[in-house]
Amino acid sequence: MDLHPRLLRVFVTVSEELHFGRAAARLYVAQQALSRDVRRLEAQLGTALFTRSTRRVELTPAGTRLLSGARRLLALHDELVAEFSGTRGPLLVDVNMQGHEVPQPLARARELAPGVEMLARFHGGLAAGVAAMREGRLDVSFGRIAGLPADVRKGLAQVPVRLDPLAVLVPEDHPLAALEEVPLGTLAGFPLDALAGNPATTEWTDLGERLAEEFGLSLAAPHAPPVGTHEMGLYLQRHREPVLATVKVGGVPGAVVRPLVDPVPLTLENLVFPEALRHPGLDALLRAVTEFQRTERWLHRPPRSWLPEADAAVLMRSGHAVDAFTPRREAPG
Repeated sequence: MDLHPRLLRVFVTVSEELHFGRAAARLYVAQQALSRDVRRLEAQLGTALFTRSTRRVELTPAGTRLLSGARRLLALHDELVAEFSGTRGPLLVDVNMQGHEVPQPLARARELAPGVEMLARFHGGLAAGVAAMREGRLDVSFGRIAGLPADVRKGLAQVPVRLDPLAVLVPEDHPLAALEEVPLGTLAGFPLDALAGNPATTEWTDLGERLAEEFGLSLAAPHAPPVGTHEMGLYLQRHREPVLATVKVGGVPGAVVRPLVDPVPLTLENLVFPEALRHPGLDALLRAVTEFQRTERWLHRPPRSWLPEADAAVLMRSGHAVDAFTPRREAPG
């Protein structure tokens, strides 16, 4: 069997539109020709890929199974064509962990490879970023890979970037705002908001759950997630619960960041991209990460710190030393 990339591209487009007319318009082909290509692909595979009616088009179970593989194959096909035709597109980099600021590695990579176009994107969470990678809308993301299920991480490369101390984001008039640092024992008196209502940041909710389990914290109920710093400020005033963040987060109107201590909880930020990705911009980004790790000691663990076991496992699999563990503590009270 020899599947032509054109047939797979037609299949993926119909899968995304779930409408033959819109898919045909998107591909600039006649609807009759598009329908013929779908039937040809179904005949080659020996199974129906769509159920069709006068009102709707839906994927069959076989179509659902084919979709992710077809996307990966087309991405590799397009990459090879771009590499040998000199038409490679820009590297699309999600900066979701940076509060909509260009992260240092991306800025440095642009200096190292000034002739390579690298564009920042803002997907707002690694879970959303990985979904965009699967669909070919993104190349690279920053985030906590340990918080995603194993089946979601399949086919993704992960490079540890930095150990980030955790903090809480609270309104300026919140009781915790009066403290310079917030001991975890003190935080136990307040429900912690780990953004459980946001499907784009499930890796962050997982981190909050691990922190709560380890130190006897309570978690806030899920809320509809805010988008943008202004909306986050309104969100904090409305719900009044400390939001789990890193010490880097800032710029939220009416809010302050307070580091967590005793011990200092950490999260591992990673550079995440498809294993098959080859791009000079990625090469520059990896060089930049290595440079900052060496000069800024981004993977050095401070004394009396806590790191989730899943994050520590990512570090060890990548060949990095894991030290300075804080023994498991009894829950406060």
